[in-house]
Amino acid sequence: MEFSQVEQEAWGGFLSAFAYINRIVEDDLQSHTQVTHVEFEILLRLSWAENQKMRIQDLAAQSILTRSGTSRAIARLEKAGLVMREEASEDRRGSYTVLTREGMKRFQNAINPHVTFVKEHFLNLFSDAELKQMAKFWKRIEESQHTE
Repeated sequence: MEFSQVEQEAWGGFLSAFAYINRIVEDDLQSHTQVTHVEFEILLRLSWAENQKMRIQDLAAQSILTRSGTSRAIARLEKAGLVMREEASEDRRGSYTVLTREGMKRFQNAINPHVTFVKEHFLNLFSDAELKQMAKFWKRIEESQHTE
C-alpha cells in the first residue's frame, strides 16, 4: 500500500514541519532556560494543572516521550529543584509531579520569550481561521486516542 500524492504531501509536510519546529524550539529553549523542549513542556503542563501537579502517567500520555522517558525527564527536573514527587494518597503505586517554587520561577522567566518565539516562527504564519481549523485537527487526533 502506498500514500496517494495528497497523503504524501500532508504526511511528509507534517514530518518536516515537526522536525524543524522541534529543532528550533529546542535550540531557543536551551539558549535562555537551560532546559530541554521536553522538560519545558513538563513545566508548562504543570503550570496549567490544578495545584501545579499531575500524575506522571498523565504527563507521559501528553508528551512525545514514553512513560520511562518522561520519568527520566522528571528526574532531571527534580535534581535541578524544579519539580518534586509526591505520593498519591488515593493510589499507593502512583505519584504526582509537583512544580516547585523554583520551577515556577524558571518557567515564568522562560514563558514570555518562548511565546514570542512560537508566535514568530509558527503561529504568526497562519490566520486566526487557519489556527482554529488546525486546533480542530489536533483535537481530532487527540480524541482518536481515546477511542482505540
